[in-house]
Amino acid sequence: MTTHRSRRRVHIAVASVVTLALIATACGDDEEGTATEPPGSEAPGPTDVAETTAAPDTTAAPDTTAAPDTTDPSATTAGPDGSAPAAECDTPDEVSLQLQWVTQAQFGGYLAAVEQGFYEDMCLNVEIVEGGPDIVPQQQLADGAVDFAIAWVPKALASREAGADIVNIAQIFQRSGTLQVAFADSGIASPADFEGKKIGNWGFGNEYEIFAALGEADLDPAQDVELVAQQFDMNGLLNGDIDAAEAMTYNEYAQVLEAENPDTGELYTPEDLSVISYEDVGVGMLQDAIWADGAKLESDEAYRDIAVRFVAGSIQGWAYCRDNVEACRDVVVDAGSQLGNSHQLWQMNEVNKLIWPAQGGIGVIDEAAWNRTVEIAQNTSNLEGATVLTEAPSEGSFTNDVVNEALEMLGDSVDTTGEGFEPIEVTVEAGGA
Repeated sequence: MTTHRSRRRVHIAVASVVTLALIATACGDDEEGTATEPPGSEAPGPTDVAETTAAPDTTAAPDTTAAPDTTDPSATTAGPDGSAPAAECDTPDEVSLQLQWVTQAQFGGYLAAVEQGFYEDMCLNVEIVEGGPDIVPQQQLADGAVDFAIAWVPKALASREAGADIVNIAQIFQRSGTLQVAFADSGIASPADFEGKKIGNWGFGNEYEIFAALGEADLDPAQDVELVAQQFDMNGLLNGDIDAAEAMTYNEYAQVLEAENPDTGELYTPEDLSVISYEDVGVGMLQDAIWADGAKLESDEAYRDIAVRFVAGSIQGWAYCRDNVEACRDVVVDAGSQLGNSHQLWQMNEVNKLIWPAQGGIGVIDEAAWNRTVEIAQNTSNLEGATVLTEAPSEGSFTNDVVNEALEMLGDSVDTTGEGFEPIEVTVEAGGA
């Protein structure tokens, strides 16, 4: 794999203004609504979208209608160290990527691909656009504000059903990272135990797996449980206001372990908690994926070529984060994360578990997992009785063509399956410092 020591600092366009406290605990995804956005997902809030400011060295608006005259995107040569292919060009293509949420290790691979020069080697100048409570990434993509977006599959498919012409071109996360966390003495060991309990959730589409689990347990979310709008931290659980809080493996779960147990004066341990994994109970749905503009992907050869090179550079970034966990943590922290070093190391390690090993290659969409996500979404209802998806996604909602071309481009220069992947051991620190 090509490596570039301190090639550049990662520049990020801040897409929304959020308070320091919000940023310090937030996580991942979004849909329109009125509840407060969760720490593990990005969701639009009630405020107006703040004006996006371009990164210092990537202010030019993306123009993917035609390949630059000085570029031959199809031509590749060996990278600087002779291992990874690099696109030959004089002028890189300008590309923008909308994140689901604020800067954190959930997006470490993309940040590393900028910092390590992997995108540059692909003849791309990539602007990372930070997310926030007002940003729906897949809608930003559909509106033409960005070239690519990171979004959870069920929420993106709901947007597609509503008219957004977007296509999943690389399924980076192979597994769901959503948990429901309770204390060990709560009597909650399975979704069936949610009955009569206060169940925290973030809303904005992040609650789909909770509702799916309730349905599997024959519980009515409108009558059998008390749903509590969860804030951007785990204080609801820690203060006793919530019996079971929604959490991501890579973020909020660690926040509890980083908190002091008032009964012992020590940090909480896994033994103090009862953790339900929605992946393990069979209702986990596919999450972080790279989405592209469907119309441009089909009609614009230059855009399609950029998509292949962008996915290839992203794959290199994620492989780098797998093999250099601490270095990738440093990239994220240097990029402006408000979360502490130990918390980001935990997050990077846990995110790697959702990606690796990647049977068939990172980013390849497994049809069985895709069909399971679609089926769950079609059978999961909200409080009003409406299902996430009213019908199966239309043809072309995903394609493996782009990622397969990217994998072929990289060849044997990058380990794209992580077959021998082993997570590291991470020691939590108080407050995630």
